[in-house]
Amino acid sequence: MFLKSPPPLILASTSRYRKELLGRLGLSFSCIAPGVDEAAHPGEAHRDLVGRLARAKASAVSAQQPHAWVIGSDQVAVLDGAQTSLGKPGTEVRCQEQLRSCSGHRVEFLTAVALMRQENDALIEFTDTTCVIFRALDQSTIERYIAKERPLDCAGGFKSEGLGISLCESIDSTDPSALIGLPLVRLSAALRSVGFEVP
Repeated sequence: MFLKSPPPLILASTSRYRKELLGRLGLSFSCIAPGVDEAAHPGEAHRDLVGRLARAKASAVSAQQPHAWVIGSDQVAVLDGAQTSLGKPGTEVRCQEQLRSCSGHRVEFLTAVALMRQENDALIEFTDTTCVIFRALDQSTIERYIAKERPLDCAGGFKSEGLGISLCESIDSTDPSALIGLPLVRLSAALRSVGFEVP
């Protein structure tokens, strides 16, 4: 049963991509920066890292707004066989390095979500895995792509929702919104389960 007056909904993020995605659901929500250190712990598995950071982001904002439902999320890109994850490149040079390493390889994008309400110790969490196989990319292709798309704030250095789709051979996913930054299929189900009307 949907709530007549649901509690506030907060996205614990300043990501424009996540804000735009959550906006698709037609719910009223606000955004608060969680201010969480996103560094990995020594020896931490990639899946553990994204899950911990999603919970930490939701928890940081829930501590300020215990009555609200808070969405925390995190994403990493993991090159097949690599020990380290690919985060947001931040610079053109780093973006070029990331895309060269992805060229011709399989990359897993792990996107974790934590939906939390501190007032009643409620927590729903899950992690989506999307597998991307990149085509072989030469240096001029990489440079042209970065110049046109400027994907410096995206894990792995590419945007599947834009021109980045041209860099792929295939994308295997149960939820195309997950690769952009927020898995809306499962998040919608989670929000419905706690009383939000979606749609």
